[in-house]
Amino acid sequence: MLFDRFDLQPDDPLLALIGEVRADPRRHRLDLSVGVYRDEEGQTPVMQAVKAAEAQLVAGQASKAYLGPAGDADFCAHIADLVLGAHAGCQVAGLQSVGLQSVGLQSVGGTGALRLAARLLAVNPRAHGAGPATIWLATPTWGNHAPVFAGAGLHIRTFAHTDAMGRALDFAAWMEMAERAEPGDAVLLQGCGHNPTGIDFTAQQWATLATCIADKGLFPLVDLAYQGFGLGLEEDAAGVRTLVERVPEALIAVSCNKTFGLYRDRVGALLMTGRQAAPLAKGMAMAKALARGEYSMPPDHGAAVVRTVLESAELTALWSDELDAMRTRLIQTRAAIAEHPLASELGLTGLVDQKGMFCLLGAGHRVVQRLKDESAIYVAPDGRVNLAGLPLARVDDFVTGLAAACRAAQAELEMAL
Repeated sequence: MLFDRFDLQPDDPLLALIGEVRADPRRHRLDLSVGVYRDEEGQTPVMQAVKAAEAQLVAGQASKAYLGPAGDADFCAHIADLVLGAHAGCQVAGLQSVGLQSVGLQSVGGTGALRLAARLLAVNPRAHGAGPATIWLATPTWGNHAPVFAGAGLHIRTFAHTDAMGRALDFAAWMEMAERAEPGDAVLLQGCGHNPTGIDFTAQQWATLATCIADKGLFPLVDLAYQGFGLGLEEDAAGVRTLVERVPEALIAVSCNKTFGLYRDRVGALLMTGRQAAPLAKGMAMAKALARGEYSMPPDHGAAVVRTVLESAELTALWSDELDAMRTRLIQTRAAIAEHPLASELGLTGLVDQKGMFCLLGAGHRVVQRLKDESAIYVAPDGRVNLAGLPLARVDDFVTGLAAACRAAQAELEMAL
């Protein structure tokens, strides 16, 4: 029997929390676990710009025919504009002078783009006869990065993204990685709103790292899932633009799930940048062949919504305003936590300098469990907090609950000693 040969797999611990939250009868429960945006009422709304675009599609869409493995070409062009600047980045200061070109294909969410990128890296000719291709991951990182890359057959090597306390970037570790890595190795970089720490590179660090990657002959893969949630759409793309200006080639996995609120529609794109059209055409052909073998072709609706929004100046302005409001609420939430009287005791004052939806508590399992059991506050098992799920009116509940959990866990530890 086939099925009985399988080992029983544990549930994903983060996704399992969804069921726990729903089953919790406590009305004051707070779900700060799974990374979705919520408003002050705890809802994940459909953006007005998205609703308007969907109405246009319902009224005017003439066919549901297949689009092909590359998906919606106009959607991909608009995503390239959003990430790299006016078409393919060529109008961005500095990028036109280096002759940057880009191609891209639609993917099944940002994760699908990462999967395609991993498959492309896995056929790296340098690895033929010398074991699997290598990708370097800075930890902590998003929990699904390692499974996606390992599943594609890549060899994963890790190094530290933050200091031992998890409160500051360990840029020296990044520089050491660049020294240790072999030419042709891939390295994953998060474009903005680092998941799970919220700790991003400065502009100068992007420039230094980009130069090191280029000089060492490493291949950068950028995970860009939160553009617009940090400092703004243009500001959050600046580091990626600095990188592609300096390196010969790059892969960029883009997600629209957060920026357009299209979580269940799974909208993403894989962009490839380079200096010459012929190698990019080969990369695109390989990516389409891999996509054809993985899922044949991507779904249309979500990408059509994004394209419709970005084709319209009116809808783009509406969407940008909505995204600005979401980012502003996140900034306000971070500031409110950092200014709380208990923030210094809990090491939370630095949240105001971090970016995006997430922060990492640096708390152990005991604290996370006590938060859930005693205060009905759910965070990810590794202590990652989705700040986009925290209403401003509940900041005090969160901070005081965390303080109580930390003190209780410390007392329990001292008793055990």
